[in-house]
Amino acid sequence: MTNVVANPPSAGIPAFGLYHDEWGQLVLIDAEAVRHVGVTPVRVFPFSDPEHWLSITDASGRELVCIENPAELSPAVREVLQTDLLRREFVPIIHRIVHVSSILEPCEWLVETDRGRTAFVLKAEDDVRRLGPNQALILDSSGVRYLVANIGALDAPSRRVLERYV
Repeated sequence: MTNVVANPPSAGIPAFGLYHDEWGQLVLIDAEAVRHVGVTPVRVFPFSDPEHWLSITDASGRELVCIENPAELSPAVREVLQTDLLRREFVPIIHRIVHVSSILEPCEWLVETDRGRTAFVLKAEDDVRRLGPNQALILDSSGVRYLVANIGALDAPSRRVLERYV
């Protein structure tokens, strides 16, 4: 084992340890000292409450640990989890829809995001989902998720395109 970081038991959070094995997989050692290789940290409410409710699941998706307030974790454990979350949570934020190639799917979208201009293919209209009254999530054909953080803040042409889908 290399560099195991431990979280002592606290109110509502069992003791556990985390480390990356020699293949880069995240490993959780639970309170009974059982090793779970290939665990994944997941935000339970990634858009509505990203600072709370974190779940660590095993390779088959079964929850091993649920953490209501990650701020209560030891700093070392919080850092390991944050690093893994950032690696998985690549979600560019769309600021403007520049062009959509067709009203029929599949179609190519050219957008401006917080990470620059990019193009992606939308396979089906079902890949655009409203998140509450002011947000939308778009899943491209490669599995990359794009967030429209505030539909009302888009320019009028961008809103018109998006309104066809949500």
